[in-house]
Amino acid sequence: MPSTTVVESPRAIPESAQLRAELRGPVLTPEHAEYDEVRKLYNAMINKRPAIIARCRDAGDVITAIRFGVAQNLDIAVRGGGHNGGGLGSVDNGLLIDLSLMRSVRVDPKDRTAEAAGGCQLGDLDHAAGAFGLATPGGIISTTGIGGLTLGGGLGHLTRKFGLTIDNLLAVDVVLPDGSFVTADADHHPDLFWAVRGGGGNFGVVTSFRFRLHPVGTVIAGPTFWPLDQAKEVLEWYRDFLPTAPEELNGFFGFLTVPPAPPFPEAIRLQKVAAVVWCSLAAPKETERLLAPVHRVGTPCLHAISPMPYPTLNSLFDGLYPPGHQWYWRADFFRTLTDPAIQEHLRHSRELPTPQSTMHLYPVDGAASRVGRRDTPWAYRDAKWAEVIVGVDPDPRNARRLRDWTVGYWEALHPFSMGGAYVNFMMDEGQERVQATYGENYDRLVALKQRFDPANRLHVNQNLRPAGAEARSAGRPSATKG
Repeated sequence: MPSTTVVESPRAIPESAQLRAELRGPVLTPEHAEYDEVRKLYNAMINKRPAIIARCRDAGDVITAIRFGVAQNLDIAVRGGGHNGGGLGSVDNGLLIDLSLMRSVRVDPKDRTAEAAGGCQLGDLDHAAGAFGLATPGGIISTTGIGGLTLGGGLGHLTRKFGLTIDNLLAVDVVLPDGSFVTADADHHPDLFWAVRGGGGNFGVVTSFRFRLHPVGTVIAGPTFWPLDQAKEVLEWYRDFLPTAPEELNGFFGFLTVPPAPPFPEAIRLQKVAAVVWCSLAAPKETERLLAPVHRVGTPCLHAISPMPYPTLNSLFDGLYPPGHQWYWRADFFRTLTDPAIQEHLRHSRELPTPQSTMHLYPVDGAASRVGRRDTPWAYRDAKWAEVIVGVDPDPRNARRLRDWTVGYWEALHPFSMGGAYVNFMMDEGQERVQATYGENYDRLVALKQRFDPANRLHVNQNLRPAGAEARSAGRPSATKG
């Protein structure tokens, strides 16, 4: 069970003065006035106290920091946007390489590309690209870190039309665990480029991402809600409808509690509902035609579809899920939604433990399915849905309740799954889950880990353990086991 209890203070590192002198960015140790604020994690269920926080401003700082961490034999964690559910963007008693000050984005509208620094959040990229009517797939919350999102795969509203975020990644700048710097793309260091497109932060610290952009300006988007007692009919319809819909239409399914605030009508606030959040790239008349079947399924209590800029859609949930809440996650991939699985969904949806707790089913068909299973580490190209179950609440007293509901829901659905999960939706769940997630790509990833990080210096992640490095990775301090 995750714990918010601080057991001991981090050890002092006498050599920290050396790092402070060499870094352009601030170096924080526990006595620093800003230390406690900077070390906070998005998931407040997890509390970690690094010995040193290196707040890097550029790739040079990252090189300096990683060389320092290796020389001092410190456990090293890397934090980009800081959105990791399992708290793997920090470490107890080690070195936190914090990229959150590196948030520049440069867009080339002619080539339709963008270069985003390693600490960028999704909103930074959306804002910069959106000014030119461009976008790349990824995420549903604008505070999501670009680094973690991309290195894990990248699901979002544009996945059916344009694929995963990694399918639109053109190049990366990487500081390797030995402190060297390389640019990897299809023609340069192709094995490393393959590995970072889904293999997480196992291979180096990515200081810059270069993305392909697509013409995406105004989308037609918003939710449809149905009363929970109509959920069976809605889920059965949804599983058949969306895979046959044109790829310009995306919609993820969820169970949720209607927020008690505008723009939601007072009559349905705090009601549990079945929902689909739509995003259409089609013209308004065509979108209206595509979504006409919605009105023939049950009796929707809300259908709020309207034109909006794509960056607006990606920030709709920001207020509902600010940093600092308690979170517990579980996830799986599904090839289909069987009738028995739907029954389990219905049973657990009635028990949503708090107003912010939810379950989402994200479609991963369309363009994402046309990439080969071995073309990137993301092994579940034949899945139709990525499921995530999250217990969320601001009150630490509800932590166990959140965990118990999430794990119980997951255990009921897991037998119907494909065995692995989207790496960005996982807690720190052990090596078997990591292996199941990468499937037939696991052995190649481990071989590349052995090549690029044989000592497993970067092990505070969904770790791919190289041969001979079991002691370091297995013994890492962790407050996230569960």
